[in-house]
Amino acid sequence: MAAIDGLPALREVIRDHDLVAKKSLGQNFLLDLNLTAKIARAAGDLTRCDVLEVGPGPGGLTRGLLAEGARRVLAVEKDSRCLPALAEIAAHYPGRLEVINGDALEVDVLAHLTPPIRIAANLPYNVGTELLIRWLTPAVWPPFWESLTLMFQKEVAERIVAKPGSAHYGRLALLAQWRCEARIVMVLPPEAFTPAPKVHSAVVHLQALPEPRYPADPKILERVVAAGFNQRRKMLRASLRGLHPQIESLLEAAGIPPTERAERVTLEQFCHLARLLAR
Repeated sequence: MAAIDGLPALREVIRDHDLVAKKSLGQNFLLDLNLTAKIARAAGDLTRCDVLEVGPGPGGLTRGLLAEGARRVLAVEKDSRCLPALAEIAAHYPGRLEVINGDALEVDVLAHLTPPIRIAANLPYNVGTELLIRWLTPAVWPPFWESLTLMFQKEVAERIVAKPGSAHYGRLALLAQWRCEARIVMVLPPEAFTPAPKVHSAVVHLQALPEPRYPADPKILERVVAAGFNQRRKMLRASLRGLHPQIESLLEAAGIPPTERAERVTLEQFCHLARLLAR
């Protein structure tokens, strides 16, 4: 494993600080610094950006982000056992790494970041989807971040980039693709991690669009999509019946056969239906 800086190899860091990954925290440490540098490069040009990292653990991706020139990194780590290892990285990169010991679901990160901002993280499995949904559904758009470069279980990554008619297509795909360009940039096998998870992982890059792909009220669109996919085996005229007494007419006006199922309806059609419901 080639070094990307003058710091010890991650296996040494984990051994020296006795950092056994905790399942309760959703931890799986990525130890190959070549891979962490590759993930950092997938986040784009970081030299002009502050970068938010959630769940840095022993700091493998943190080191990749700093070595690739991130202007500044804010690392939010819930596990206090990791703080000494991260402090060593901060000392190696003076003034460029701030570490907060806290829960990413509760920390006000904007008080510590200066735009432009990108987010890059090997997200803990137990909070990854919740954080993604928060970042995709701010009160105003564009959001505070320019892009997200995030590691998920491969199945979750496939749900984010899924297309209509595929097995993975659902609410997460529509939520992500309505406001972002989303693509999988890397797939990693279980053995890349310590401990090895039971599934493959994948890195997804989401680039925020200046405005949503199609106009729609976010709350109405979410209601339509939720109703459709909560009963995805039902025809839409049945699953959406509670939204409007003339739902069949509205479906037809949106170009959607009332007998269609949600998994075959495009983002543009869902947005069209949301606009009709708003009227």
